[in-house]
Amino acid sequence: MSDTTTTRTYSTDAKARDVTSRESERDERQREEEQFCPECSGQLVHDSEHGETVCRECGLVVEDTVVDRGPEWRAFDSAERDSKSRVGAPTTKMMHDKGLSTNIGWQNKDAYGKSLSPRQREQMQRLRTWNERFRTRDSKERNLKQALGEIDRMASALGLPENVRETASVIYRRALNDDLLPGRSIEGVATASLYAAARMAGTPRSLDELEKVSRVDKMELTRTYRYIVRELKLEIKPADPEQYVPRFASELGLSDEAERQARQLLRGAKETGVHSGKSPVGLAAAAVYAAALLTNEKVTQSEVSTVADISEVTIRNRYKELLEVQDGNLFA
Repeated sequence: MSDTTTTRTYSTDAKARDVTSRESERDERQREEEQFCPECSGQLVHDSEHGETVCRECGLVVEDTVVDRGPEWRAFDSAERDSKSRVGAPTTKMMHDKGLSTNIGWQNKDAYGKSLSPRQREQMQRLRTWNERFRTRDSKERNLKQALGEIDRMASALGLPENVRETASVIYRRALNDDLLPGRSIEGVATASLYAAARMAGTPRSLDELEKVSRVDKMELTRTYRYIVRELKLEIKPADPEQYVPRFASELGLSDEAERQARQLLRGAKETGVHSGKSPVGLAAAAVYAAALLTNEKVTQSEVSTVADISEVTIRNRYKELLEVQDGNLFA
């Protein structure tokens, strides 16, 4: 009886090995067939740029919807590979905790989208409250959280891009680490940081525009700005009037020709030194108004004054000077 059982076991194992060997041979043949063209038996190559598998000999496209399962970025060393790995949300300087802590959403719904019961909503609200308390461990973090919130609010009101907000957050962090805040308000330092970041990024905003969205007056803003720039040794170039032209022209609906003409007027003023000692915002607004007149586009001084937030008298005085410079260049 035992000999019969042993024989049957051996025969079963032999059959299993035979089936396995046949499957492996079939898979190997299939892989070999996939490497050659079905038409001319030429070698197939994979074109990763277009996601296609084509024949090297006859050019037949065997497959045209190849999915690239690799990352869309390239890394040339381990540090670069680690920095680009996708293992969570990216860190950001625009949040006091750099975005590393947990945030409980405000929606009172569960994972299936169903509304929570009143008791569950009450529990979630208590969790949110304690979560906010735990996210700020000390007064320094509470200070930073308030300041970064102010920077984000003012940047949104002024339409500043994300890179400006990031730079402003870095400037404020440096001021906080260097103990530059004692004796100055959080709002004042935050506004000065945003003003400096906008100028460094080439998208400046005037002091009057910042005063409108800030909770500090212009005098405190200018005093804090000079202090921050001096103590942190920020390298900020004087504001260029040409940097204001695209925004003014866009808000007034002017053509590209008018914007180009305004830039030419400002360049002529810089060559002759007329811009020295004058407000860049006033010069930019006057150049836009003068360019609109030269290109026969209907724009009033009142409209330019509203967009640039300066008086009409300044526009009249500056645009006459710009036109005189242009006439002098034409007859020179």
